[in-house]
Amino acid sequence: MPVGSQPLGRRERNKQQKLNRIMAAASELFAEHGVEEVTTQQIADKADIGTGTLFLYARTKGELLLLVQNAHYAEALERGRAKAETMPDALDAVLSIVRPIVECNRIQVDNGRTYLREMVFGDPTETHHSEALSIVAQTEEAIAAVLGRNELARPGDAATTARIVTAIMFLSMAASVNAAASIEVIVEDIRTQISVLMPR
Repeated sequence: MPVGSQPLGRRERNKQQKLNRIMAAASELFAEHGVEEVTTQQIADKADIGTGTLFLYARTKGELLLLVQNAHYAEALERGRAKAETMPDALDAVLSIVRPIVECNRIQVDNGRTYLREMVFGDPTETHHSEALSIVAQTEEAIAAVLGRNELARPGDAATTARIVTAIMFLSMAASVNAAASIEVIVEDIRTQISVLMPR
C-alpha cells in the first residue's frame, strides 16, 4: 500500500480530533463573543481538553484566531477562484476572488481586523502565521492568473498588480474608517481603487 493512502494511526487520529475540537470551540466562541472577550481557558473547556494541550496546538489567542480564520480564508479563496473562472471580464473576475474574502473577514469585524493585524505583524516563522501568508500568496497567484488571461498583462506585471490588489483589499478591510462599513461599501471601495490598475 502506498504511503499516502495508509490510514492514520491512533495517535494521529487523536491529534486530528483534538485539533478539530479546538477549531470548532474557538470558532464558535470567537464568533459569539469576539477574540478579545474569549479566554484560552474557555476554549480549552469547550474543546474538552486541558490548557496545556491547547498550547501544543497554538501558543496564544492570536495563533488560535489564525488557525480558525486561515481555514475560513482558504475556503473563501476557493469559492472566489471558482467563480472567477466563469467571469469573462477581468475586473469582475478579480472582484469574484475578493468578495468572498471580504465576506469572510466581516463575519465578526473585530476578529477580522485582529486576524489581519496578526497576519501582518506576527512571526512569519510560526506555523499558523506562515499558513496565513501562504494563503495570501495563493490569493495573489489567483488574481495574477486572471490578469494573465488573454495576455492582459505580462507575467511580471500581473504578479505586481496582484500584490497591489491584495494590499488594497487588506487595507480596506482593516482601516478604522471602514470598521462599520458594509460588505458592499468595502467591495465598491476596492473596485474603485483597483479599476485604475486594471489593463484596459
